Amino acid sequence: MNGIINISEAASLALHSVALIASREKTTSVSEISGRLGVSEFHLAKVLQRLAKNGLVRSTRGPRGGFTLARKGESISLLDVYEAIEGPLENRSCLLEKKSCRKGKCILGNTVQAAALLLKNHLQTTRISDLGDIYASGGMS
Repeated sequence: MNGIINISEAASLALHSVALIASREKTTSVSEISGRLGVSEFHLAKVLQRLAKNGLVRSTRGPRGGFTLARKGESISLLDVYEAIEGPLENRSCLLEKKSCRKGKCILGNTVQAAALLLKNHLQTTRISDLGDIYASGGMS
């Protein structure tokens, strides 16, 4: 059974990492991001590799290496980032994998579908450039 909002740790790391990378004017290393987010460098590196493969971030090797956005923040939505990790976001109308309510009704009415649409709309309409000030201060320079 899935929750109303089921965002994996990998997708959450991707969303936060891209916002953090966008807030920086220079290349940001995996260790800087993992330290800021309090997560494993190994797991984060795998997530960032998937984002690079999908053309959302660019990686640079070497002692001054790290990650930058591959495109302008205005052209990347949170939905782009989410779907790079999870695949297409489905519109859910039921908490169960197999619908069990009868007569076209749900015990929760249209609440699940409304919440799913609200989340998808937020992810679709929020651009990375909209999030620049979230990580703009607070320890990373």
